[in-house]
This record gives sequence, structure tokens and C-alpha cells, in this order.
Amino acid sequence: MQLALAPHDRSKLLLIVGCYLMILLDTSIVITGLPHIREDIGMSTSELAWVQSIYTLLFGGCLLLGARAGDVLGARRALEIGLAIFMAMSLAIAMAQSPAWLLTARAAQGVGAAIVAPSALTLLSTNFEEGRKRNWAVAWYGSAAGIGTSLGLALGGLLADYLSWRVGFLINVPVGLLLILAMRTYLRESVSSPVRLDLAGAVLSTLGFGAIIYSVTSFSEGGWANPSTLAPFALGVVLVAGFFWHESRVEQPLVPLYLFGDRRRLAAYIARFLFLGPVVAFFFFGSQLMQGVYGFTATEAGLGFLPMTIPAFLAALVVPRLIDKVGGPMLVVAGLLTTFLGVGYMAFCGSYASFWPTLGLPMVLVGAGQGLALAPMTSTGISAVRRSDLGAASGVVNVSHQLGASFGLGLLSAVAASLVSSDGGPSSMIIGEAHFAFVGGSAMLLLAVILSAALILNGGTRSPADAQI
Repeated sequence: MQLALAPHDRSKLLLIVGCYLMILLDTSIVITGLPHIREDIGMSTSELAWVQSIYTLLFGGCLLLGARAGDVLGARRALEIGLAIFMAMSLAIAMAQSPAWLLTARAAQGVGAAIVAPSALTLLSTNFEEGRKRNWAVAWYGSAAGIGTSLGLALGGLLADYLSWRVGFLINVPVGLLLILAMRTYLRESVSSPVRLDLAGAVLSTLGFGAIIYSVTSFSEGGWANPSTLAPFALGVVLVAGFFWHESRVEQPLVPLYLFGDRRRLAAYIARFLFLGPVVAFFFFGSQLMQGVYGFTATEAGLGFLPMTIPAFLAALVVPRLIDKVGGPMLVVAGLLTTFLGVGYMAFCGSYASFWPTLGLPMVLVGAGQGLALAPMTSTGISAVRRSDLGAASGVVNVSHQLGASFGLGLLSAVAASLVSSDGGPSSMIIGEAHFAFVGGSAMLLLAVILSAALILNGGTRSPADAQI
């Protein structure tokens, strides 16, 4: 599809997607660099696991607070603050000389990311009016989620192998500075809202979602019955329930509950939550298969995801036209179904003898499904909401994304680990765990297809708040 965008609009889109892509790259770039980090700083296995987990914990736990800050301060100002935190902590990580230093900076970097992600999406909504231009912009924004993950894996391997893992974090500083300077020229500020920040809601949501993310990241190590897993999960559920009870009673909530009153928006949130776990598990176990079974290096494994990245990128070219023809919600269902076919093929192919027949081919399906589904999930999740609540809606989109990824990967990893014996050797163990993870992932995707289709076919209703955006 060709849609004429003025150079000014292209610059705005490049800046917004660039901000989002930077935090996505840091989520995955560290994965292929972990062995080098362990050797350089002298981290234990448990400390090494927290390099990723503590970032995810603070990122996911602080998202709703970061999102609402954009409504109160203005999204561009919030984005500048988030990027400044992210850059400063990237520099601190690159200079880290001890595990405590690195983990503290990594946690604070997650807070910066929690401000950047929803603020960038809010600015996209502010700078591109709802309709074909926004669909086009969101298609590229959505494609960044898939492209950023696989690009980060490849870039992390290349930098760690040939330069240093520290370079992947250092590069954030000049890039972030350029983004902030350019934003002040090209991006229109969103209108700040004269609302009070719901501090009680912020505390409940941050602690609640943080406790849930902490528990699910411990599933694979602690097991189902371990108190260190169950206790934070139960606490998180209670706190999140208390958060929604509080939101239903407060005059100016952190998350207005009308956001869940539109069936299509609700379908987009549920679909995103169920979708992300299987996709992240596909990256996680796919990387293990390539390195542990096919003998790929870290760099080769990162590049091995290109069959998944290219279809996701190409989908950004056709998604806006498809949204015009069939509508975003139906495209969500089609993307989920395509992804289900790819993950399901991996679950039941029965052989991991060679890369292309057993991993490369389903990568094409998963990449295409991701490209088709993510953009309409995003645009549907922020559609028809008040201007003053764009940040809150962007926060819900990002929470469903982050919580779905953490919960899904933790759940699928725990199930896989509990069903596979280590007697057959490392390669056999990887194959067995991948099989059960893909079986579970395909079940989650099928559930997402069914629930999304049911909500969509029952019809969407526009909330009384109406589309004053």
C-alpha cells in the first residue's frame, strides 16, 4: 500500500518508532551477551538471571504509573524524562564493575522504559489522527515489536563477539540525545490533563503487577508449589484486585474502567496478553534449539531469526490496506490464527533434524502472524478514548504486552521443565522442553483466537466517553 506522508510526518513517525525500538532492543540485546557479562563481571548464575528479570520486573510494574504521568505532564515531556533516565542508566550499565552496580542500574533502566513505551504510543495517537494515517503509523510501530526483538538478538551477539557487550548500552546515549533534540522540533506535545495523579492506584498497580511478574519469572526455577513462587503470586493477585476495586471508586482513576467496556478494545487487550507468551517462548526456545541442537553460534542464532523478521517487516506494508478492507479486529483474528499454525507446526512436527523444515518454515508463519496482529491490536486498544485518557489506554496496551510476555514465558518454561527428564542429555532435554512449550503456546494462541472472535462477533460498542481524540 502506498500512502503519501509528508516529510514532516515521516520524521515524526521515525522519531516515535525510534524511541520504542530503543527500549525493545535493550530487552533482547542483553540475552546473547549474557555469557560475556558473566565472564567480565563475575556474576553467579542466579545473578545473571536477574539481569533480565529485574528489568522486566520494573518495566512491567511501573507501566501504568508511567502511562498516567504522560497524561498529567504531557506525553512529550514524559518521554524526554523517560529517555533521560534510560540513557543515564545505560551509561551506568556500560560502566558497571560489580553485579550490584549492574543490577541496580538495570532496574532503574526498567523504570525509564516504563515511561518511554506508553508515552511514545500516546504521541503517535496525538500526532496522527485516527484513520488511514494512524493505521499506517501504527503498522510500523507494531512491526517494531517483532523486528526489535530479533534485531536485538542478532546485534547483541555481534557486539558481544566482536567488540564488547558494553557497546550495546553505550550506543543508547548518543542515540537518545539525538532523539530528544529532534522531538522538540518535530513532535507536537499532547495536551496535559488537569487531573491529580492517583497515588494509591499507582502504588497498588506497581506492587501488584510487580509481584505477579516476579512470581512468574520464578516458575521455572521454584516450581508450582514453592512458597517463594506462590506467595508473591497470591499477593499480586490480591493487590491487582484491590487496584481495580479502588479504580471503580476513585474520582480520577489511574485507569478509567470504561476502557474495558468496548468489546473490541477488550478483545485487543486479551489477545495481546495471550499472544505474547507463545511468541516470546518461540524466540527463547528457538534460540536454544539453534545453539544447543543445530550448533549455531550466538551471532548465527540471532541472524537465524531473519525468516521471522522479514515477514513481520513486510506485513507493515499491507496491514493498513487490510485494515481498510476487513477492519482491525478481524485482522487480529487472522494474525492470531496464522501464528497458531506456525507454533502448532513446531509443536507437532516430530523432528528437529534440520533448520529449514522444522524451524525456518514455521518462523515465516509466526513472523507473518505477528506482523498482521500487532498493529491492529495496538490501534484497537487505543481507539475511541478521550484525549485525556490516551496515556492510560497506551499503558493498558503495554501492560498486556509486558505481562503477557512475562507470564506466558514463565508458565510455558515451567510446564516444559516439569515434563522433561534430563536423562537423555542436553540436546534431548532442549528438544523435549521446546516441544512441550510449543504445545502449550499453541493452546494459548487457540484460546486467543476463540475469545477474540467471540468478542468481535458479538459486536463492538463505543463507550459513552466517545472518540474525542
